[in-house]
Amino acid sequence: MRRFYIISIFILFFGLPSAHAEDLAQAAVTSNLVNPRHDSSEIVRLSWKASTEGDIKALNALTDEAIKDYGTQAQALASHLSNFPARDKIGDYKIMTDVATSLFIHAEATMKQGKIDQATKEFKKIIAQYPWAQAFDPSRGSYWSIAEKSQSSINTMEGKAGEIPAVVKQAPKTLPVLKVPGNQEIVDWSQYGQFLNVGTDHYHYQITDPAGLNAALGEGIYPNIADIYKDPGYKQALKAGRLQGDHWDFVNTTDLQAAFYKWVTAPENWGVRLFYIGQIFEKAGMLPEAIKAYHSLIVNFPATIAWTYWQTPWYPAQSAVYKIQYLIRIHPELHMEFKGARIHILNPDDPHHFVVTTHPGTLRKLSLVEIVKQQLNIKPKMIPLGKPVYYSGQGQVRFVKYESGHWQLLVDNQPFFIKGMSYMPSKVGQSPDNGTLTDWMKEDDDHDGIVDAPYQSWIDKNGNHKRDADEPVVGDFALMKDMGVNALRIYYQTSLQTDKAFLEKMYKEYGFKVAMSNFLGKYAIGSGASWTEGTDYENPVHQKKMMDYVKEMVMAFKDEPYTLMWILGNENNYGVASNADKKPIAYYKFVNEVARMIKSIDPNHPVAICNGDTLFLDKFGKYDPDVDAFGANVYRGDYGFGSFWSQVAELADKPAFITEYGAPAWGGAGKDLEQGEQAQADYHKGNWLDILNNSAGYQDGSGNSVGGMAFEWLDEWWKDYSPAFHDTKADAVGPFPGGYYFEEWFGMMGQGDGSQSPYLREPRKVYYTYKNLWKD
Repeated sequence: MRRFYIISIFILFFGLPSAHAEDLAQAAVTSNLVNPRHDSSEIVRLSWKASTEGDIKALNALTDEAIKDYGTQAQALASHLSNFPARDKIGDYKIMTDVATSLFIHAEATMKQGKIDQATKEFKKIIAQYPWAQAFDPSRGSYWSIAEKSQSSINTMEGKAGEIPAVVKQAPKTLPVLKVPGNQEIVDWSQYGQFLNVGTDHYHYQITDPAGLNAALGEGIYPNIADIYKDPGYKQALKAGRLQGDHWDFVNTTDLQAAFYKWVTAPENWGVRLFYIGQIFEKAGMLPEAIKAYHSLIVNFPATIAWTYWQTPWYPAQSAVYKIQYLIRIHPELHMEFKGARIHILNPDDPHHFVVTTHPGTLRKLSLVEIVKQQLNIKPKMIPLGKPVYYSGQGQVRFVKYESGHWQLLVDNQPFFIKGMSYMPSKVGQSPDNGTLTDWMKEDDDHDGIVDAPYQSWIDKNGNHKRDADEPVVGDFALMKDMGVNALRIYYQTSLQTDKAFLEKMYKEYGFKVAMSNFLGKYAIGSGASWTEGTDYENPVHQKKMMDYVKEMVMAFKDEPYTLMWILGNENNYGVASNADKKPIAYYKFVNEVARMIKSIDPNHPVAICNGDTLFLDKFGKYDPDVDAFGANVYRGDYGFGSFWSQVAELADKPAFITEYGAPAWGGAGKDLEQGEQAQADYHKGNWLDILNNSAGYQDGSGNSVGGMAFEWLDEWWKDYSPAFHDTKADAVGPFPGGYYFEEWFGMMGQGDGSQSPYLREPRKVYYTYKNLWKD
């Protein structure tokens, strides 16, 4: 999730309905354009190119073309909007977005020329004419409001700090109160119906005692629909106007009672409804009710398909299985056991040809004897690994598979479980967007010959934003070592060869291993292609340049004691200045060729890929036999990574690790900073326990996890375009405690008010969570 990350989102947001979208789309088709020279999106692409190259003459011509050919239609589309269009309707407003983007590019270029008055006029025109235009930034993985960024640029020119956060009207903080609660904490579904064709794609649950089942479940949990309308609380909320709006408006509200009523009565299929009803109960601390809702989803609607914020398939029942497991894992006081549940999906990336087989599982209360045993021995059940049956190589670092089918990473023949950190400290005010971001391995702001962040940071104990006598210099490396970190992920660039002495010193003093990463053509890095051209994985010229670039990396670092492994790519399967998303077979075949080349010159270190979640995992499993491990950036929620481990085991039979995961400490309008920090810590704990419980020896996991790399060490203030301002504005929906991405708040450490950057550190609760989780 750094500047060059597409974000993987696996909790959905469907957007607001647009009453005029279809009519406007038809209007776009039947407009009276007369032979425009370029498609509107092509004008945007060429405008970015001209701006990057400083070709103002070409940029002026392109802007004029956009206005002449598409301006009238763009304004007509804009006139019908009173809010941002829904995510699945954005395409209907393509011309409006493209024209607004073209104008923005021109205004930015004007500003950079120092023509402040003219630039201000251009930005104000955008704000007035296109207040609801939003463009997609592939390098950040989110949509951005063109009007808001225009205002931010005006603020910058006027000397104001960053963006002015919007005033958010707070909903009341309430909890669901059930007029008809269920009469059973754990529902035995076999008492009220029959499970038919279990383990097949013809699975079905047939209810035989609806009255008894409704009484056991309580109101609002399928099939108990009628009781909600008898609830006086529902009638009062309806009368008070608390239920006005779309049900998606209630996903992140603090009025959980209203959210419960709204979702139970929502015009949405029950599979989706039950997942969000479960989430509402979970937020309210009503865990037995949450588990009942999730289990009802699994039992009754296992084949439900929905859509993520990015319009990719999502299967709520599969997530519900892992939600229940997560809640029981972190709340042993529930004294529950959930066994045998599995929602297996064949062809999950194809919404038209997926096949679901269902084992609904059984949920039961532990006996008194089991509860006592649980309290006396809190360690999970383990199994013997057996003898080694396969090694990925014979070198210093290698993977081993045992008779049990479980995997480990070995360093000098000793198990090494990756407790990694995404570490890229940036000074407040610096940004890659304006070319001011410096190399942290060389940053020496005070000119004392010592690299700043790794060796000279200090803890601001009292939060006064200055270093007091009892706040000694510690350094990030010492803090990470104390936390339990044993590995860092670093991206290769040719200049990194000049940092060898620095990395050797780091390893000697702190023992951190380095997972050396190569973008392999992502963002056109290493392929020789321009950003607008993008890497083509079938282009022999691009292939050779990438192969040479990787070889340069391997030759430079293969004999260094800190090298742990080679990681190829960074979510390349999502595209962005490359065609891996459009030509996945070509991409994965090329990855395997690169892996073979690496092993021919370095037999001592394994090769892994960095994927974007499990998209195209089947192709990886088929075309990458020489890649030793499957790594992926994964953001799915507080419960962990769901089916990730079992899917890798089934489709690739390789060890796996998470190359990036995490959550923001800013929780949005519904949480203060302390609550946001706690939610961040809880999120990381749930993720790490899932990583651990799927590692070698754990009876109930897949046994193929070899660790993970948490994102990230330090807040990066440049992520929302204003590097001197710590933004609290959400740009995109995400699977996080507050429901949104707050990209500048993912750090284990904060930077205070920014005045003492790059030195000041404010440890968040998650830092201490990991000190406990990662202790030996």
